[in-house]
Amino acid sequence: MSQVVTENLGNFDVLVIGGGIAGATAALTATECGAKVALACAGPVFSGSSFFAGTWGLGLVGPVGGRSADFERTILEVGQGVADPALVHELVSKTEPAVEWLESLGCVLRRAERAAQREFIPCFDHAQRDWHGLERASFRAAFGPALERAGVAAFPYMELMAPGILYARGKKRLCGINASATVLATGGFGGLFERTLTMPDVLGTAQAIALEQGARLVNCEFMQIMPGLVAPVSNVVFNEKTFRFARIEGFGGAQGLLDARSEHGPFTASRPDREVDFAIDAAGDGGVRVSYDLPEELPEFMKTYSDWLLEAHGIRPGDELRVAHYAHAHNGGILIGADAAVSGVAGLYACGECTGGMHGADRIGGLASANALVFGRIAGREAAGFQGKKGVRAARLDAVASPLASQTIAELKPLMSRHCMVARTEDGLAQAAEMVSELKRRLEHGAEPSVDAQAIAATRRAELSLLSARALICAMRARTESRGSHHRADFPGKDPAQARPTSVFLADGEPIARPLA
Repeated sequence: MSQVVTENLGNFDVLVIGGGIAGATAALTATECGAKVALACAGPVFSGSSFFAGTWGLGLVGPVGGRSADFERTILEVGQGVADPALVHELVSKTEPAVEWLESLGCVLRRAERAAQREFIPCFDHAQRDWHGLERASFRAAFGPALERAGVAAFPYMELMAPGILYARGKKRLCGINASATVLATGGFGGLFERTLTMPDVLGTAQAIALEQGARLVNCEFMQIMPGLVAPVSNVVFNEKTFRFARIEGFGGAQGLLDARSEHGPFTASRPDREVDFAIDAAGDGGVRVSYDLPEELPEFMKTYSDWLLEAHGIRPGDELRVAHYAHAHNGGILIGADAAVSGVAGLYACGECTGGMHGADRIGGLASANALVFGRIAGREAAGFQGKKGVRAARLDAVASPLASQTIAELKPLMSRHCMVARTEDGLAQAAEMVSELKRRLEHGAEPSVDAQAIAATRRAELSLLSARALICAMRARTESRGSHHRADFPGKDPAQARPTSVFLADGEPIARPLA
């Protein structure tokens, strides 16, 4: 079968894929280490989940001086046996230097004026941490000039198809970039779901490319499922801190459960307040009606969100809302070491939300931003040090296209949303696995030789999306218990024997799930 012909865009020491916080950090750090760097991303530079417009900004937390041990211990407790202590230690110990580096670039972080208020205790945590507010405009203002001064070659709207092969969306052609080392910073699996609180360029396909290269995924059954608005506007994060002042239509539980639910944004099966999410889930796609009895003065954290919501969408505090569940960030992804190297694939590094191990069954709020900075710095440094070595094997991409490519993804997303969100069961997941396999058979059966770059890219995107979906379903079926963000309605309790991470790898093209030692 013939291979695609690509236009060579240049030779680099490091190719970074992804334009969010992790990717921008990795690219800039690699140039600080003397590397010639290319930064490619499926959307604009400064996009991905880091720049999702459906909220005011991002929390960024780290340990308060002298309390690193407590923070590490808490992350592991919240992770419920599936987080890697070595990666947790790396994350906590490197957060403060990473924040200092970020501020040295001119990024202005928001500070809490009333840090002792309970709303500043991060999700799933028990104590205040060193909290910062990271806003999109400030990050862009600092990093844009810094990347330009460093000479990073930016390739926006370039989608990764295979190692060193990208699809230029605007020009509709396939291009090649040669690099000794590659850093994946492409975000989570949000693009596989129908309703998601991520940007459209978070495709969930780079994880499949890593699998093809021999990588493993870890903990990818643990997806954050967040309440978000579906009316009067949609695709907007719901401020979970307001649950304690809310009335939820159809929820007959005690007010204390709503108060407890206000302490964390994502759904968890590990706390009694899961009943609130079950009520939201039961309302279906139209969402559940939420109304309020608000105090005269809002706590600071809630006021920050409310001021943004009024300015951005004209919604006033106390207005009636409709809320449903959205797929959000992932706690798991590509398995890496403390050096951000992808296990088993020389020259491949990964950072940010596309990775796993430093988070567990649940994740403390604000650690996603810290993860992007810390492991972005590590990945950039280590990738720059890989210069001249033999890296990821040469890519091969068949010049074939299927007329069913777009339809395949259109059918995949509602399937994943139906079977892989809050209420997972073996019957539902088995049905999803069979339907995804059928989509794969149809896609392959319809594929024919082609010279149309757009059609080839669409087919490859569908192929990778299906592989990522199969890997997720495989992990979800393997964990036959409820733990953290993974809820099995047919196994509602925890199994102590499963308090360990699960990895997924390919064997003869099929995803296989095994406990990770």
